[in-house]
Amino acid sequence: MEAWIQYLLILLILVIIGIAITRSKKKDFKMEMNKLVSYLGGKENIISYEVHKSRFIVNVKDVEKVDKDAIQKLGAQGIVEIENQLKIILGPDATNIKKYIDALK
Repeated sequence: MEAWIQYLLILLILVIIGIAITRSKKKDFKMEMNKLVSYLGGKENIISYEVHKSRFIVNVKDVEKVDKDAIQKLGAQGIVEIENQLKIILGPDATNIKKYIDALK
């Protein structure tokens, strides 16, 4: 087999592996976001939400339905609760989370 065919075959395999990794990360993100919405008490419990840099700020109907420990285990760096508002420090994924929840509503 000629060398260029071998290189082409290796390149094709690397592209396939890259596509598989990208798709698995998207599925993981969706699964994590579904968990986050669930931990916030479900989409029915979410009144409003917004993003400020790395913070996801959400107002909920009933803060007792929120599982803050589970949210922290998902990767939240901190949660501040003021009445029915939660400020969740999530890092750079905060903007993607807002887009995902927008799509749910």
